[in-house]
Amino acid sequence: MKKFIAGTAVVLLCVILIIGAVLQPVRREYKISEANRAHFSRLLTDLLNAYETPSPNDSETVASDLAAIAEISREDAAVANRIAGHWKDVYLNPEYRQCAFREDSYANELIGEGVPNSSRHAFVVLGYELMNGEMTDELKGRCNAAAAAARTFPETILVCSGGATGPNNPDRHTEAGMMKDYLVHVCGIDASRVFTDETAMTTADNAVNSLAIMQNEGVRSMTIVTSSYHQRWGQVLYNAVSALYEQEFGYAPMIIANYCYDTPPENAAYLQDARIAVSQLRGILGLPGYAQRDGF
Repeated sequence: MKKFIAGTAVVLLCVILIIGAVLQPVRREYKISEANRAHFSRLLTDLLNAYETPSPNDSETVASDLAAIAEISREDAAVANRIAGHWKDVYLNPEYRQCAFREDSYANELIGEGVPNSSRHAFVVLGYELMNGEMTDELKGRCNAAAAAARTFPETILVCSGGATGPNNPDRHTEAGMMKDYLVHVCGIDASRVFTDETAMTTADNAVNSLAIMQNEGVRSMTIVTSSYHQRWGQVLYNAVSALYEQEFGYAPMIIANYCYDTPPENAAYLQDARIAVSQLRGILGLPGYAQRDGF
């Protein structure tokens, strides 16, 4: 009888281990082909030029870059097409529209934008540097916008991203930790809906870390909540990370909409958001010439 019980226990343990393995995200290491690194660098340069100094040949030039990448790798081509397509949507499309927060309790501006009222949709709230270990008015503005969105779509979740930043922060307060506290205790959002990444130091980090949270929570789509000057830059980075995740995990949450706290940047470098976006895209793709931190 003891042998039977022991044998049964072993079988059950094996079944549990097998089920656990099946439920774990399937990951395969993916890196851009060495032979495509120069082509990707050229593509990013050409996308930036199309924004800063547009010419009639831009579409043909980008198409040539994409064709060169596709000749070497289908996986690389899928990533490149996602990056180029989204760049065109947010930086080259004259009809691109930002949904601006109007300081109301509800985000009526997002109604009709395709945002699903579902736990599979996340409002991703990007952090902003702390001052003396406390939130700035700008970061509170982003959180107020996120809270309005959360009230309008009460089944969704929120993902706050941002590490311990700013001068005179001896207690190492994090942007994400302060944001969650504000959303819960000031804005009245249920704590169970708010997830945090407390390690990100750049927008690129925001994208990488919050995508991991969204994968764990089964999120299928997102709306990025940030300041107006940061929106396009944030979107292209999140889209690029999503494209890489698709190759590594078969997981690719899509950006459905945007929601902005409308404010000008205090840092003049942020007026060059397209250049920062390209620089950090290089970092995400493992290419040389990327910014270690936001700005220059």
